[in-house]
Amino acid sequence: MANTNQARKRARQADSRRERNMQQRSELRTRIRKVLRAILRSDKDAATAAYKEAVPVVDRMIGHKIIHRNAAARYKSRLNTRIRALS
Repeated sequence: MANTNQARKRARQADSRRERNMQQRSELRTRIRKVLRAILRSDKDAATAAYKEAVPVVDRMIGHKIIHRNAAARYKSRLNTRIRALS
């Protein structure tokens, strides 16, 4: 338990940041899931549209330090490869 004012404030900040990070990570996973669902339905148009909506979210998570830039590149590359294979 935090005993000093500074430690109490740090604990509050950590809680709010943890909550914000979880929300952002959830949004990222939701966007990726939308693309994957469209791919599983073999709907190339829907998959492409979902991918175009997901890419800015993935890139934004890099700036927010939610995921590493290489992980973001890997997500985008693998999704794009699966979309291109639908033809």
